[in-house]
Amino acid sequence: MTYNRSKVGQKGQVVIPKEIRDKAGIRAGSEVVVEMKGDDVLIKRSSPPAKSYVDYYIASYSKKLKRKIDVKKIMEEEDVERARIR
Repeated sequence: MTYNRSKVGQKGQVVIPKEIRDKAGIRAGSEVVVEMKGDDVLIKRSSPPAKSYVDYYIASYSKKLKRKIDVKKIMEEEDVERARIR
């Protein structure tokens, strides 16, 4: 288990050290779960919602996407393009 000390800022914010963020897969914009277990405070990476990994990826990892992408439509267009090439 890795232990690091961090101070709580005036707004109640805590910086998670980079080494721990990298190991946990927490990036800027990622959702985390904060919970109490006895006297301990746990911060965990939120798991993807069961409905869609694409929605989770768009919400968590990509700030540049301004609109939703229809993955099924893209796949269908790719199939049509491949059929045209053959």
